[in-house]
Amino acid sequence: MPIKMLVVDDEPDLESLIRQKFRKQIREGEYQFVFAQNGVDALAKMSEHPDTTLILSDINMPEMDGLTLLTKLNELNNPALKSVIVSAYGDMENIRTAMNRGAFDFITKPIDFQDLEVTIDKTIRHIELIRRSLEEHDILTSVQRDLSIAARIQQSILPSIFPPFPHRPEFDIYATMQPAKEVGGDFYDFFLIDDSRLGLVIGDVSGKGIPAAIFMAQSRSVLKAIALQVPRPGDVLTTVNNMLVPESDEAVFVTVFYGILDPSTGSMTYSIGGHNPPFLLRQDGSVGFLEHVGGSIIGKISHLSYDTATVTLKPGETLFLYTDGVPEAANKDKAMYDESRLKSSLEKYRNLPLKDLLQSIQTELKEFANGEPQSDDITMLAVRYKGNDATN
Repeated sequence: MPIKMLVVDDEPDLESLIRQKFRKQIREGEYQFVFAQNGVDALAKMSEHPDTTLILSDINMPEMDGLTLLTKLNELNNPALKSVIVSAYGDMENIRTAMNRGAFDFITKPIDFQDLEVTIDKTIRHIELIRRSLEEHDILTSVQRDLSIAARIQQSILPSIFPPFPHRPEFDIYATMQPAKEVGGDFYDFFLIDDSRLGLVIGDVSGKGIPAAIFMAQSRSVLKAIALQVPRPGDVLTTVNNMLVPESDEAVFVTVFYGILDPSTGSMTYSIGGHNPPFLLRQDGSVGFLEHVGGSIIGKISHLSYDTATVTLKPGETLFLYTDGVPEAANKDKAMYDESRLKSSLEKYRNLPLKDLLQSIQTELKEFANGEPQSDDITMLAVRYKGNDATN
């Protein structure tokens, strides 16, 4: 199906310019354009073409301007519908207002059609990622009454092939997730943003069972979609928070650690949204927490800002990410495993291969619980930086 775009502008020559610039995509069925003269006309065209996914709108127009149109579009509550605003160069006040009202991006007049093409391509890729996240959400929603199917779907969502990037010798990765029920609210992820950056995520949704699993799938997908577009981890969590707040139930939220590792240098930028700070297993044998930089839990309070910090990993150092099901694992006497025991275990097993390291922690947790049922999801993700020299 072609990508359908609505162009809203009262300039009479723009339609012919758009059709000329994108004639190849139109001819090959990739793009389909609909044109409107103002905001009122645009809303009428949206009713005629409900499958429109991208709106390119001027700000200054008769009858209804672009800012008012943005407000009306927000009422449609369609996360896969994105708007790009066109404004005069230097009109930053209106541009800021447009972005605050939900515009995805903007371009300036006179229109640079090469820049327009790049902006359209970027917006379409973002829309496709959002659509995938909504599809994952719909998949989990549709199987709420069948926990065994839901469990298999959830496990398929999480990366399970190790090593995941055998062509990248600069680092090792291993992860495990043990839900407390058939399905859980914990998640982890790792992905190459590009050839020079590795994204790392661990998260913990409040609650357990199907509601937590659904919000887990949505949180993971939205975060990955934003992470592929936004370079700073703190800005990623800020955006994710604002997207998840309208979607979350009052009792549901998520804590997240998100970091970006540069395998060529060991430099990692990161932000923490209310999550347990990771342990760093240092080259000198010591084990300590990363600085807790970021902000509050995600999906509860809108318009929060999240800070970004940087740490540099040395060759041989390991980052250990975990959810609170690890330190809060309890035995029959209601004593918790706690972070001091976890730290001691990490010191003891720090030189093991990552798979053995995580399995050793799991064994200790089981022995500590001594038959007490698992009360929370237990998720661990370890990343060992081997250094750029490992490529030689």
